[in-house]
Amino acid sequence: MNETRRRLLALALASLAGGVMAQGPTKGPVRITSTFPTGSGPDTVARLVAEKLQAQWSQPVVVDSRPGGAGVVGINAVKAAPPTGADLVVVDVGNLSINPLIFKKLTYDPQKDLVPVAVLYKTSFFVAVAADGPYRTLKDLLAAITAKPGAVRYGSSAVGGPLHLASAQLQHALGADMLHVPFKETSQLYAAVASHEIDWAYGSIATAGPLVRAGKLRFLAVGDRARSPVLPDVPTLEEAGGPRDVHAQTWVALMAPQGTPAAVAKQINQAVNEALEQPDVKERLAGFGFVPSPGPVQQVVDLMQGDRARYAEVVKRVKVSIE
Repeated sequence: MNETRRRLLALALASLAGGVMAQGPTKGPVRITSTFPTGSGPDTVARLVAEKLQAQWSQPVVVDSRPGGAGVVGINAVKAAPPTGADLVVVDVGNLSINPLIFKKLTYDPQKDLVPVAVLYKTSFFVAVAADGPYRTLKDLLAAITAKPGAVRYGSSAVGGPLHLASAQLQHALGADMLHVPFKETSQLYAAVASHEIDWAYGSIATAGPLVRAGKLRFLAVGDRARSPVLPDVPTLEEAGGPRDVHAQTWVALMAPQGTPAAVAKQINQAVNEALEQPDVKERLAGFGFVPSPGPVQQVVDLMQGDRARYAEVVKRVKVSIE
């Protein structure tokens, strides 16, 4: 009888523990503010994760898209919210690591106004050129850059954005000048590459991949230490003859308002990690070329601080400043 009681007690405790783990950070709805346009890659992933969190917690988890101002609009809305875990914001390397370096008057401080929660995914940039252009390999492009300083044109979707600064980092590593041509939208950027208006641009599988599949663009190399599991035939920059230790990636993370308890941030982190490990989520992200990145809260801190230091060196050289 005693043994039976012990087993029943153990089952009851296990059930109770499972119930606690399944609870959300608050009793009411959870709102995730996206600093990206509806339908974009980061926004789509945020909604996919929100669905999984809603199922885990058995409570509403909604995504509110508030793009604009290089992420300032969405971040300002969340930084003023009560630090209960009911409000989260989706941000990227530009919002957390680059904006503090290039904005003269930034209305938020990532380290003072926000608390790290979880990394959603990482993705690498590829060197993209026109499929029918003269650059068949990365060495062809690099030879043109060094042969005619200032003649080769590269593009980005925003002055001071990750694409611009990653390209500037490559330029510095090569020790040769190129002409930067900024565009307002990524669709315009990659159309310009395909039509030979500019020579090349960094692009991800999500943004430039559709034109690669359509035969309009070609990926010459990936800016990462290892080849992409989605496009394993594309060499890394170093493998293709480029400079060493030059990498071009971005990442997207969840943050909470300052004052959010560490225990709450950890609870949300664990729930997000569980969502990212689910096969259908992995499959969906792979379609964008995104790599799910479950890990501890500290992972956000490491990425944010590491990239801020890296881009600080680039900003000193290109002297980007935004009012």
